[in-house]
Amino acid sequence: MEQEFCERPWGNYLKLFQEPGVWVKRVEVKPGARLSLQKHQKRSEKWVFVYGRGLAVIDDKEIPVEQGVVLDIPLGAVHRIGNTGQDVLIFIEVATGSYLAEDDIIRLQDDYQRKS
Repeated sequence: MEQEFCERPWGNYLKLFQEPGVWVKRVEVKPGARLSLQKHQKRSEKWVFVYGRGLAVIDDKEIPVEQGVVLDIPLGAVHRIGNTGQDVLIFIEVATGSYLAEDDIIRLQDDYQRKS
């Protein structure tokens, strides 16, 4: 599989690996930026934080994150991650599910006015 690099308004990601049922991405979030408040219908995610500081939201919980923290985002959970530090926030995302594609994002709020 060829690695896939994608720029986003909040930073970027590099898809390191994908096969049926799983993908692994390295995600960078710019200082002060955050991803959309979103959920997925067909995948769950695990986030492993490797650098920086941030604030994750999973359903109604706000969770400060830093290097070494691992979060579980269950299927259907409303979630987002924001960078609260001065440096880039880096985490590894492992997604598993019956369907893995970017069009499985239901955006509930987005700082960049993107639609689902």
